[in-house]
Amino acid sequence: MAQRIIGVVSSDKRDKTITVAVASRETHPLYRKQYTKTRKYTAHDEKNEANTGDRVEIEACRPYSKTVTYNLVKILEKGKDKIELKETEVLQQHPEGSSKGNPERDSTASDESRKENN
Repeated sequence: MAQRIIGVVSSDKRDKTITVAVASRETHPLYRKQYTKTRKYTAHDEKNEANTGDRVEIEACRPYSKTVTYNLVKILEKGKDKIELKETEVLQQHPEGSSKGNPERDSTASDESRKENN
């Protein structure tokens, strides 16, 4: 039986190929600190059915190319929908020294008030 791995699709941009990230927790032998180790595998996806964020099962097989040595077996769980950003309104920039016509903060108004006080 071939080696089977469960991971999350991190990239599906290539045609019929996906990149699967597999995370595992390991403990350092000397310091006993736990850390996460992430490995990336490239797998063949014949029908282009896996998307980014999907939880999938891949299986070792004959090499399809230099880097692709796994095959997609099944999609265990679909990822959430992709988030689309809304268009944002850009606020109009005011020239330096003026604050929307506020006479207390406007540089020309403060110059005039200084001349009156002197």
